[in-house]
Amino acid sequence: MTAALTAVGAVLGLVRDQILAGYFGAGAATDAFLVAWTVPEFASTLLIEDAMALILVPAFSRALARRGDGALDDPVRALVRGTLPRLTLTVGLAAVVLVVAAPLIVTALAPGLPDPALAVDCTRLTATCVLSFALVGYCSAALRAHGRFLPPAMIYTAYNVGIIGTILVLREPWGVRSAAVGVAVGGVLMVLVQGPSLVRELRSGAVPPPPPPPRLRPRASRSAQDGRILVLGLIAPVVAFSLCRQSQTLIERFLASPLPAGAISHLNYAQKVAQMPMILSLMLCTVSFPVVARALAAGDEETARHRVERDLLLAAVVVLLGASTVIAAAPRIVEILFERGEFGGADTTATAAVMRVYALGLLGQTMVGALVRCYFSAARPLWYPAAAMGAGLVATGVAGVPGAQYWGAVGIAAANALGITLTAVLLLRGAHRQSVPVRAGRLGTGLLRLAAAGAAATGAGWLCSVAIGPAVLAVAVAALAVCGVFLLLLACAPEASGLPSLPRSAYRRTPHARRHRAEPSAAEAAPAKEPAPAGKPSSAREPSPAREPSPAREPSPAKRPSRTGKGAPVGGDVPLGRGHRR
Repeated sequence: MTAALTAVGAVLGLVRDQILAGYFGAGAATDAFLVAWTVPEFASTLLIEDAMALILVPAFSRALARRGDGALDDPVRALVRGTLPRLTLTVGLAAVVLVVAAPLIVTALAPGLPDPALAVDCTRLTATCVLSFALVGYCSAALRAHGRFLPPAMIYTAYNVGIIGTILVLREPWGVRSAAVGVAVGGVLMVLVQGPSLVRELRSGAVPPPPPPPRLRPRASRSAQDGRILVLGLIAPVVAFSLCRQSQTLIERFLASPLPAGAISHLNYAQKVAQMPMILSLMLCTVSFPVVARALAAGDEETARHRVERDLLLAAVVVLLGASTVIAAAPRIVEILFERGEFGGADTTATAAVMRVYALGLLGQTMVGALVRCYFSAARPLWYPAAAMGAGLVATGVAGVPGAQYWGAVGIAAANALGITLTAVLLLRGAHRQSVPVRAGRLGTGLLRLAAAGAAATGAGWLCSVAIGPAVLAVAVAALAVCGVFLLLLACAPEASGLPSLPRSAYRRTPHARRHRAEPSAAEAAPAKEPAPAGKPSSAREPSPAREPSPAREPSPAKRPSRTGKGAPVGGDVPLGRGHRR
């Protein structure tokens, strides 16, 4: 369900970019809007994807776990009362400051912009999304912690529908400013998609018991303290990481602003297309992050480790397939998507060159987005991700200055790929010491082998793309060649990557497979007891096979074993161990 809705949102994002390219091209007006679009992009990363989710999903998971322990006050409602009003007030004031300080923001972001007045107008319009994005991120984190994934998966569909519809309606009188208005409209639609679902979840929760005696009230206040813990303990390192991560976009546009008109637009179009495989791959981690947080809240670190390792490798497969296709057929992809209206052949060539270089950093982008959840799943502040992201940011800036001078937008994209790859390596090396002790050496070996398979698949796809004339057919054949070569190489070394069998994983989630696993086989049941004589019934004290504990049944949080791999994985995960029964 999440995959389908994510794909719909990604397709609508491409349609949005096609409309921008067709109506406004890749010139000074589009550059001005894209500078203003830095605000919603920054706010989306900080308030929806990274900081808000990394802080609130574990907080709501702990509150739900305490609700099951019989807390005197409903911990979930106490958490909402302690955090939502403060968040709304703080972010609302920040939005007002951004509207007032729009001229200073444009000057700081793009000092060499040809039309700064247009960028200021667009920035003031897009700054209103800061408040709506904060509410969207809050609702998404709360709903995912409750196991509700449909409304959060619909937010980007609503966002892009708002932008596209507003551009189509207001393009004639307002020009590119209509896109900035669409950002504000899309933010409101994102809130409306999720708000009713969260209200229903809160109303259907546990009903608080009568007020406790005075001597028991300190226990109830423990739930109310989550708001203070949330602000003082966790928000600083998470916000620092998110700010550093999104600052890569700021560095790109700062370095590109003195370049000829259209450079920022080429970077934007290339980035939006190249990052589609990363978005699809990270949906695995988005869905499993609440599962990991619940497992850690229950003390089951082994289940969390199995889930994270599997998701990292599966996400790498998805993103490498997409990156290989992008590198192999970048000019034909840009030709199909954007070459019409004001977007000409020269823009296609420039955008395709940037896109190929961007794709080199997609694996690093995916690993950063997935690995950081290992650091922020538990209830303790961790500064290492922010430090690693800061090191990558420094590398991006140091390499970007000469890159922009000698190679223009392509050099900026190369600096971005270098910086994010450095961050991914640092996070992978330090992951084994964190809340989810993943095996960094094993993961690193698997990722290198997957990258080698991706390189070979890229070569096969490139040969197909240059040998076929029609663009649509060339992209289709190149994609098939990439998938075929990649999967063939992966099948030749099935144990090298450590990936579980995907068909077997899907089968194990079906009701038939769960019922089948609930009953032990004859070979498994034989050592448990001596066979009864013929015609003689078994002793009443001997448990029946149906009552035997089974790995397919998830125990309650109180009974789930800690630090062992014998318990059932939270969320129906398939362990990677070789001893798992086939």
